[in-house]
Amino acid sequence: MKRASSSETELPLSSQNQKERLLSTGAWLAALACVALAFLLSWRAFLAPLASRPAGSTQQLAIEADPDSLSPSLVGMSALPEPIRAGSSPFVSRRTALHTIIPNRPRQEIINYQVQQGDSIFEIAARFFLRPESVLWANYAQLNDNPDLISIGMSLNIPSQDGVLYEWQEGDTFEAVAARLEAQVEDILNWPGNDLDLTNPTIDPGTLILVPGGHREFRQWLIPTIPRGSAGVSKSVYGAGACEGSYDGALGTGSFIWPVSTHTLSGNDYWSGHLAIDIGAAEGAQVYASDSGVVVFAGWSNGGYGNTVMIDHGNGYQTLYGHLSKVSTGCGRSVSQGAVIGYAGSTGNSTGTHLHFEVRYLGGFINPWYVLP
Repeated sequence: MKRASSSETELPLSSQNQKERLLSTGAWLAALACVALAFLLSWRAFLAPLASRPAGSTQQLAIEADPDSLSPSLVGMSALPEPIRAGSSPFVSRRTALHTIIPNRPRQEIINYQVQQGDSIFEIAARFFLRPESVLWANYAQLNDNPDLISIGMSLNIPSQDGVLYEWQEGDTFEAVAARLEAQVEDILNWPGNDLDLTNPTIDPGTLILVPGGHREFRQWLIPTIPRGSAGVSKSVYGAGACEGSYDGALGTGSFIWPVSTHTLSGNDYWSGHLAIDIGAAEGAQVYASDSGVVVFAGWSNGGYGNTVMIDHGNGYQTLYGHLSKVSTGCGRSVSQGAVIGYAGSTGNSTGTHLHFEVRYLGGFINPWYVLP
């Protein structure tokens, strides 16, 4: 028998090895496919919660899942906190204040204010958060405690706070000035605007200082209460409109109506330095008798009232109507409630058209707001 060659005997072995290698490779590929599938399923399960998370939390989850994946710029940074949504926090939120670097401080210096048309002491004081008497006391040389003496263009001293702006006199002492103005020496010394050296506090005569909390009595500038009986007033003192008296006539009803058609304030309200109210009225508007009575002043008044009418109501009440452009009644006339007695204007010491309205009872002044409907 013929022997087979060596090449013929090795062929079956080589074919068998190739089959084994193919089977091994296929097994590895199958295993890798299973691993890839498992990884894909795990990754999808990992991403599922991110879809329901608020924006901004994905980076936090990625950092928690794989800290080694952080870029160099993020190494050492803590994870961002979850945003607080409206209604989810038990704490009270506070809005950021952007302009709190420099605190507001009270003004210390005295400033000058130029009176404008329509101004009044009451309105000027309110504009600077002061009491009206503080403005009067700061301008005694010009106003002499009469708020009706202001005029357009007048320059007024406006103090930095309520009190008396006092001009230091030769021989004054802190104790004497404080006692006179019913204030405390310490308040005068410690007020920064007075700029005093506390180790040696001296003030030159003529210097204006503020006496915080100080006050003094007013000098009232008024037309006297004139009765319908014998008045005995002097026209040279009170003005050409003063009536001699000894009249008889209509009596008041005891109730009052508004003396003009408007019912709003325009100028000074009723206060210790202004015992009346200033009612807004157009130039030439009719002015009515607030109640029935007899006219005891009709015409020009000295002292700032301008054209004025005063009515005695015969029951203890008198009413006064000032700054009229024209008077349409006369001394001794009886007028009924609502009768036209003049026309609104701005005569006398006035910075704008209005009606100065006073109510008096038994010689004393009462607030008109108490009797007007």
